[in-house]
Amino acid sequence: MKFKYYPILIAVFFLGISCSDVQTYKTLRLGHGLDVSHSVHKAMVKMGEDLEKLSDGKLKLEIYPSQQLGTERQCLELLQIGSLDMTKVSVGVLENFAPKMKVLGLPFLFRGREHAFEVLDGPIGQQLLNDGEKYWLKGLGYYDAGSRSFYTKEKPVNTPEDLKGQKIRVMESVTAMDMVRGLGGSPTPISWGELYTALQQGVVDGAENNPPSFYLSRHYEVCKYYTLDEHTILPDVLLAGTQTWEKLTQEEQAWLKKAVERSITYQRELWLEAESEALEAVKKAGVEIIRPDKSLFADKIKDSFDKYRNDEVIFKLIQEIQAVE
Repeated sequence: MKFKYYPILIAVFFLGISCSDVQTYKTLRLGHGLDVSHSVHKAMVKMGEDLEKLSDGKLKLEIYPSQQLGTERQCLELLQIGSLDMTKVSVGVLENFAPKMKVLGLPFLFRGREHAFEVLDGPIGQQLLNDGEKYWLKGLGYYDAGSRSFYTKEKPVNTPEDLKGQKIRVMESVTAMDMVRGLGGSPTPISWGELYTALQQGVVDGAENNPPSFYLSRHYEVCKYYTLDEHTILPDVLLAGTQTWEKLTQEEQAWLKKAVERSITYQRELWLEAESEALEAVKKAGVEIIRPDKSLFADKIKDSFDKYRNDEVIFKLIQEIQAVE
């Protein structure tokens, strides 16, 4: 009779070995909404490779691009409840979860790319990342998302007056809606994944985004005017859920931080190439690139900062950002 138990004991023995093997490494799941050819996705792939090398295979990254796990807002919600480990979102979406982040979405806040990096990579940027922890979101760093500009279907935008009466898609961002409204347009929040169809069907007359996103989304097939007013320098933010972060050992956290740092440096190099290539590609596809007098747009909404005088926290951040050399 005892021989009948041998197969069961053997099965349990091998099952134990299998479970032990599985538990020799951890896998972090990262979801985002960008195309696999985007510089951010490529940088995430590098992050995964570096993470595996740094940890000697003990910590791995699984990436789910192109909204496979939901919109940016949905991915943030999944992070908060611990159902997803990491994500990348635009600051414009993040401001709905971490209110201080809205300062980065204010139009013409930064003097240029270098000024933006000085702020984001310095104490102010770190302070804003840390502030997300009270909302169960651990900020890890900023990817370059360039400058956002307007693109339209039928009517070119040479001055702010040309936006009057035009329905412009924006993210679910109060600052973005205020900005478009201040310039005379009609802000219309629509999710990124639904925007191509909305443009085709005339639900909106245009949108605003950076050159690589305009190109990779193929929105240039519908919109033939791209106005480089560069109204906002709005970074992408890489985040982990605090539940995930707190489950990692100090050594694992250090590996992840190092991999993130390398990823950010790599992405910013890729971004400059992608931006140039995108502008050239849409131009060849028949898009008219318009380089307007940016001061006309800045002057039109120059009082946008004054609206925050009664908000001591945000107004102080504005002043601190403007003071960074």
